[in-house]
Amino acid sequence: MTKAGGPPSKKRKMGADETKYYAVRAGYKPGVYMDWKLCQQQISGFKGAQFKSFLSREDASAFVAGRDPPSRGDGDKPERFYGVAIGRTPGVYTDWSKASEAIVGWKGPKYKRFETRAEAEAFVRTYGNNNSNTTPAKFAPLEISDDEDEEEELQVVQAPPAKKAKVTAKIHSVTATSRAEEVDIVYTDGSALGNGKRGAMAGVGVYFGEGDPRNISERLEGMPQTNQRAELMAILRTFEVLGDDKSCEIRSDSKYAIQCVTEWFQSWERNNWMTRNGDVQNQDIIRPIINRLRAREAKGTKTQFIWVKGHASDSGNIAADLLAVAGARKAMPA
Repeated sequence: MTKAGGPPSKKRKMGADETKYYAVRAGYKPGVYMDWKLCQQQISGFKGAQFKSFLSREDASAFVAGRDPPSRGDGDKPERFYGVAIGRTPGVYTDWSKASEAIVGWKGPKYKRFETRAEAEAFVRTYGNNNSNTTPAKFAPLEISDDEDEEEELQVVQAPPAKKAKVTAKIHSVTATSRAEEVDIVYTDGSALGNGKRGAMAGVGVYFGEGDPRNISERLEGMPQTNQRAELMAILRTFEVLGDDKSCEIRSDSKYAIQCVTEWFQSWERNNWMTRNGDVQNQDIIRPIINRLRAREAKGTKTQFIWVKGHASDSGNIAADLLAVAGARKAMPA
């Protein structure tokens, strides 16, 4: 089921008389909503949420009732077919979120979008490889169609092995996680109300799942109170909760935070945590994260970072954001 919906697309301007109806088929309170925030409250943190936006109440009501209306929510886009020739589950998909699950983290995926099912099926038959490696290896960014508003950008980030430099063992800051291995999928987020202004308040959000007692919603300690520090602290708090023995997949909408702990730290270490502009910012959080990653690596514990598009339709990311915003509104710890 496509998890579509959300605020009007930036790529497509709505007409003056055009109204969007947000249909929640599976959520805390299914129904049709005309306000995205109200819709979001029904799906955030709800496992298996199903929702979509439409341009008519009739289509939205049909979706809630379990019927797929003949007209599409965007009114002008034809149905598209995604052929996955090589991936976790090869085949033809009409739902981009399902197609992305079949290729993210797969070694050498082969996939393409088509306007007809026949073309997609022919592509799968022609380029399919039943003998493809069944173990995910190095990860490549997903090639997202530039005109596909409803497709969620999902990018797996894996850092190259760090050079030996001053350490005696070969360190991988991030290692590939076997899909066959049981791992915790964790969403992390940070929020700063009034970010960059005097009196800003930042919060940390970590979402393990609906009702999970490990979920975190707390005020960021220390100064400055910025979104970037909160994003990094959410990652560190995840490791503090999991310890060093539990493999995990961390999904964050902060490319900055991910790159800090998978790429940039290597050059910062070589330069004694200095840049041309002075000390590396936020190193008081980044360095403990690197230490935890190395401790986990030493124990054979696997860690994977995945970048997800923020404020879209990923219910886990939405839930982490709500936890972070709520944390920002809490009092600063004494």
